Amino acid sequence: MSQEKIRLGITGSGFMGQTHAEAASQLEALQVVAVSGGSRAPAMAETYRLQVEPDARSLARREDVDAVVITTPHHIHVSEALEAAQCGKHLLIEKPMTTSVEDCDRILEAADRNGVKVAVGYHQRFRRNVAEACKLLRSGILGPILTVQISMPFPIAALRGERVLGSTWAWWNDPASLGHIINGGPHAIDVIRWCLQTEVATVSALCRTFCQDAPVENTTMALLSFTNGTLGTLFSTSVAASPNFTGEEFRFRIMGADGLMDLDPYGELRVATDGQWRTVSTQPPVGHQSAKTIFNPVRMESYQKQLRDFVRLIRGEPADIGSAVDGRAGVEACLAMLEASKKESVIRLR
Repeated sequence: MSQEKIRLGITGSGFMGQTHAEAASQLEALQVVAVSGGSRAPAMAETYRLQVEPDARSLARREDVDAVVITTPHHIHVSEALEAAQCGKHLLIEKPMTTSVEDCDRILEAADRNGVKVAVGYHQRFRRNVAEACKLLRSGILGPILTVQISMPFPIAALRGERVLGSTWAWWNDPASLGHIINGGPHAIDVIRWCLQTEVATVSALCRTFCQDAPVENTTMALLSFTNGTLGTLFSTSVAASPNFTGEEFRFRIMGADGLMDLDPYGELRVATDGQWRTVSTQPPVGHQSAKTIFNPVRMESYQKQLRDFVRLIRGEPADIGSAVDGRAGVEACLAMLEASKKESVIRLR
C-alpha cells in the first residue's frame, strides 16, 4: 500500500470508539471518515467531522474506507469483522477478538481469503512499563522464568455512578458477553505470551458470581501452565470493594531462576537481580477511569502507538501490534477458564 493516509471507519460510538477516534485524529497517517453503531454516533461524528452510517455493513462497503476499527460489544465482533473482511477492509478488533474460538477462526479464514490484515486491541503492549519489561525478559536477565502471578481486581461498583464518555457499565452483565474474565483476561494472557514468547498449555480455574444481581461470572481464580515450563496464577474480579488493593489493578510478579520482576503497568517496573530491588521505569498516571482525564496525553500515548503499528502492519512493515493469532489465544485461554470451572477439571490446550 502507498504512503497515502489510511482511511478508517469505526463501529461503535462508546468509550472505545471515541478513544480510537481521538487517537487517530492526532496521527498524520490516519483519517477517520465514518462511524456506525450506537446512540452516540451523531455526537461523535460532529466532534470528529465524520459521516454516520446506519450499520456496520454500509460502513464496510464505503469506497473511502481502507480499514475498520471494531469497538462494539464482544458478541457483535465476528459479524462485523466478516462483513469488513469480505469488503477487503483491514481490521483492528478490540479485545476480546470474539466470544468463541470458532469465530476467531472464521475471521482468520476470511482475512486470508480476502487478503486483509487483522490486528487485535492489546494496547497494554504499548504502555511504557510493559514494553520495557518485555525487552528485559527477552534479554534473559531473570534467567528461565519459573512462575508468574497476575492480579486483576477491579471495583466496578465505585465506577457505576460516573458515566465516562456517556457509557454505563451495564453491558458487563450481558450474558452474550460471557463474563468479566473474557473482558480483561485477554490482556493478561497477551502480556505473558508476548513477553515470554510462549503459549498457554493447560488451564484449571474456579469461576464464580459473587453479586446476586449479576447473571455472569465476575470473579476467577486460575492456575496456568505454559509451553516453556512456566507456571502461573491469575486472579480477576470486578467486585473488589473500593478503593481496591493499592497497585493491584493489573500487576505481574515474575520469578526467574536468576531474579525477580514486579511489573505494575500503571505504576512502577521493578527488578531484583543482585539481591535488591531497583526501579527500571515508571508509568505516569493514565487517568483511564475519570471523564475529566480520559483523553489526557498519557492515556492516549498507548493508543496512538498501537494505531501507528496498525499502519505499519497494513503497509507490510514490522509491527508489534497484537495479531489475529494473539487475539485467538486470549479468547481460547479465557474460555478454557470458564470451561475448567464448569467441568471441575484441567483443560489442555497444547
